[in-house]
Amino acid sequence: MKIETIRDFYQNHQPAPIGRYRYLSVLVPFVRRDDGELCVLFEMRALDMEVDPGEICFPGGHMEGDETPLACALRETAEEIGIPPEKVKIFGPGDMILGFANYTLYTTVGEIAYEDYLNAVVQRSEVDHVFLIPLRFFMEHEPFHYETRVNSDVSDFPNERVGIGKDYNWRRGRWSIPIYDEYEGYVVWGLTARIVEHVAQQLKEAAHE
Repeated sequence: MKIETIRDFYQNHQPAPIGRYRYLSVLVPFVRRDDGELCVLFEMRALDMEVDPGEICFPGGHMEGDETPLACALRETAEEIGIPPEKVKIFGPGDMILGFANYTLYTTVGEIAYEDYLNAVVQRSEVDHVFLIPLRFFMEHEPFHYETRVNSDVSDFPNERVGIGKDYNWRRGRWSIPIYDEYEGYVVWGLTARIVEHVAQQLKEAAHE
């Protein structure tokens, strides 16, 4: 192989993850009720879904092709709860979660009108229903954190083949799973709670600037 071939390839190369990797995107929607209460909109996943049935989440899903995080969040919102992109007022991009299970989860923050929330048409194959929780609940309550270790099962790894002992120091990580106290029968936890906790902390800091 010529060095010029290598040079030409990498001069025009667009960096991408090595191996299998997933990109996901969700909308973090705020809704102001008629009584003035500012709330966060959530979905409950359909109870008969094969993956994570009945869990609480935000509108969103897997990014397709060259889709941007914003485009994905808006498309999934329209598909899941029937609110089209033009009905969503976008505030801007939120932060992302870099998951240990080979994924990146993007967030977009925006607003949905209360009337549009009331008229939401859920995709029953994916969503059981949508509901609101006041933002002040998350601003006033800290979640409980369940701490766990992320380990790889390497019990059958061919140690001798690569020249390492059974006591090799494999890299390990930690995973903090936030769980909010129940609010009117709803328990927000996991990735959704991580997003909510992060947004609430950012808003607290912004309010004191």
